[in-house]
Amino acid sequence: MTERVTETELLALATAALTRGGMAQADSRQAARILVMAELAGLTTHGISRVGQYLDRVKVGGIDAAAQPQVMRVMPALAMVDGQNGIGPLVGMTALEAAMAGARDCGIGAAFARGSNHFGPILPYALIAAEQGFATLIASNATTTIAPWGGRDTRLGNNPIGIGVPNPGGDPVVLDMALSVAARAKIRDLAASGDPLPEGWATDAEGRPTTDARAALAGFLLPVGGHKGYGLAVMVDLLAGLLSGAAYLTRVKAWDKTPEVAQDLGHVFIAIDATKLADTATLTSRMADFIGILHATPAADPARPVMLPGEREIATLKRQRQDGALVKAADLARLRALAG
Repeated sequence: MTERVTETELLALATAALTRGGMAQADSRQAARILVMAELAGLTTHGISRVGQYLDRVKVGGIDAAAQPQVMRVMPALAMVDGQNGIGPLVGMTALEAAMAGARDCGIGAAFARGSNHFGPILPYALIAAEQGFATLIASNATTTIAPWGGRDTRLGNNPIGIGVPNPGGDPVVLDMALSVAARAKIRDLAASGDPLPEGWATDAEGRPTTDARAALAGFLLPVGGHKGYGLAVMVDLLAGLLSGAAYLTRVKAWDKTPEVAQDLGHVFIAIDATKLADTATLTSRMADFIGILHATPAADPARPVMLPGEREIATLKRQRQDGALVKAADLARLRALAG
């Protein structure tokens, strides 16, 4: 069951729910913006359903809803952000703005955040930055769900990484990917519905490949690209976790197993002022040519033309902004209850 609801209403409900949960209203709107954009883009596992998950942890002391992230600018283009165990998307927005501020002054800026929690998907941050002319590289570490290549126990998170490039003449190009073949949230959804997993998504607790979603939740995720995905997951944790001063690897606490304990997640945001690399006309022309070359590729299946990273999600976001979003009725009901 779904209901159609406007972006304005979703943003108001999410803001109200987070404010009732203990956040300052201005901070609530910042965090809600990320989750609502995710919902509208079709990233529903990281959308408005996360409001309730975050507030459940607030209730048991795992997250401080009233936290005010602190920014320390250690160099003109480099900032450290202490999230103070706040709501993740607020910490993420604070770090993104710190990175963009450094890029405005120096052409490139970076912000490393610690003391954070799940910060939603990367796509909304990259889109917000691209609208202001910034290319971005954004990554976070996460709860351990992936075994090191050749290992049979989890040591690494399904660490997301994203790259966004602005396009003055049209939609930006945004890659937003976790480093497992599939996100754990998708496996939870399949376990709840009783449907099987596609092959190659996960293993059971003994490291054997499985299509049983419940067995997969007790096991671990398989990295995309085998040892290459494992290597990327390691490097993201070094950047986002170790260098930020946050927890890393098995030092990260599992929000679903110990919701009352601070996770201390780390994020890294790197922003590049693309206007310093090329004037608007040049960048517009080159992006149009680049995109045109890929779009002109003959499709193996004529019903599925070649698309760029993020193109489907951005199209969904634009359509649902115009027509309203189809939201799961259960998610919307809970959000309305939390909003009072």
